Amino acid sequence: MSKLGFGLLASTFILTACGGEETGGEANSNDDTAAETRYELDATTPAWKLDTKEETTELTWYVNADWWNKDFGTDTVTKKIKEDLNIDIEFITGDDTKLNTLFAGGDMPDLITTFDPNSEIGKKANSWALSLNDLADQYDPHFYEVYAEETFNWFQLEDGKTYGYPNYSNTQEDYNSGMIPTTTAFVIRKDIYDALGQPEFNTPEKFLESLDKITTEYPELHALGFNEVGTGTGPLGNTLQDYLGVPLETEDGDFYNRNLDEDYLLWVETLNEAYRNGAISDDSFADDSTGFAEKTKTGKYATMILDGTVQQSGNLQIWSNSNPDGVYIAVDGPASTVGNEITLNQSGISGWMTTYVTKQISDPAKAIQIFTYLLSEEGQLLVNYGIEGETYTKDEDGLITFTEEIKEMQQSDADRFKKEHRMGEFIFFAHDKHKVLSSDSFQPAIHQMMEWGEGKLYPHFILENTAPDQGTQEARSLTNIETQWANSLISMVRAGNETEFDAALETYKTFLDENNWESIVEIRSGKIAENKEKLGIE
Repeated sequence: MSKLGFGLLASTFILTACGGEETGGEANSNDDTAAETRYELDATTPAWKLDTKEETTELTWYVNADWWNKDFGTDTVTKKIKEDLNIDIEFITGDDTKLNTLFAGGDMPDLITTFDPNSEIGKKANSWALSLNDLADQYDPHFYEVYAEETFNWFQLEDGKTYGYPNYSNTQEDYNSGMIPTTTAFVIRKDIYDALGQPEFNTPEKFLESLDKITTEYPELHALGFNEVGTGTGPLGNTLQDYLGVPLETEDGDFYNRNLDEDYLLWVETLNEAYRNGAISDDSFADDSTGFAEKTKTGKYATMILDGTVQQSGNLQIWSNSNPDGVYIAVDGPASTVGNEITLNQSGISGWMTTYVTKQISDPAKAIQIFTYLLSEEGQLLVNYGIEGETYTKDEDGLITFTEEIKEMQQSDADRFKKEHRMGEFIFFAHDKHKVLSSDSFQPAIHQMMEWGEGKLYPHFILENTAPDQGTQEARSLTNIETQWANSLISMVRAGNETEFDAALETYKTFLDENNWESIVEIRSGKIAENKEKLGIE
């Protein structure tokens, strides 16, 4: 499941009920819920270990995703959370319509998880949510021992306080640590790679030559495949640009249109030549995610520009299990012709899901305890691996291995594994760095791909949240431009000749001129400057 695949928030939200009148007021508090009556604050100890409240706290938690598993307390992970924190959670799920209804009616749950902190609801969180600063100061100062300060500051609103905390937020320190795995790769079937004498793909000439060999020797296969091409974020867009190390900004620090980078366009021309040579099938543009997955499971692609190796790991493993000699391996793919280093991207500092505590919270102390617990090492190990001695063991180097029983269930009965244990699924405050503590976190089919990617990640923080504000003319223009880019890119790759290629490129350039592009660049450049200031980048 792609962390970037769920843009579930509507462009505008009904905030009246929680805006000027601030329905719910400050956090409800009485003798039973006030921290001072239950425990003394101690920054060295998480508050959940100090809390003397005997009655189980019942909370409602809204998640803006219909696919979220609403069970709580019936599996290894959530049963332990329930026991340690003395809480019971009723999950409510829905879509944008249901979320809008919640805000319009003013009957808010205790916690809310959404997917876009830069939406109207996120930017106005101080009108309906409690600040995590105040919650930590008043109820659990140990929160500051487990949070990521850079992430926390990134989510700070203009009032100087932070209201939401994300999952999968990677900081510069995380990138520097080398513990963040890559999720993109240029891969080839190993049997084909060896049979053809380990061909190279890193220059346009070698790329075309190697694909021609595959087309000749393996006519029953698609020489080159790739995931769906979206609005600029697919494998032929940003992913390929990252392989080439296309700059993120101009020399003056302004927004740079990577789509028009000369080195990148040279590689798009190379893809077009590969298409005209028969190495790229029209099926690759027609297939949806199901069609792509089916071909991956059956090894129909000789090579792939793969965006989302983790999400495809199950399909890759199915092929590997039945064809161990043909396992897909990562090799050096398209590279810059002008000397740029590869700059692969991963989840940024904005993360994916963002969780807030509403002003109608029934027990604010318990709410911040949940944040602290799940962000802690103890909580992270629980949600990823379960309980030591029961579901996993840890060696002297700190490396984790599922027990044989759990590993067998994970690989042979995924539904039972999910229902009974739920490791790797309760992801509100999940982080990539805890995944690398165990090879069991990922299917064996992608281990080599991750090893290949070591040292090739480069954060794209400065580009995050730089789109024009929702509801503006520039935002509408950008949506149209991104759609046009996807259409133009496909037309360029599928062009029958150079004239058609140039015409498709010119159509995109003209569309930019006709749709407020200069204003969009100005807005994005300003937001890049703001991001740099937040990040302390000179």
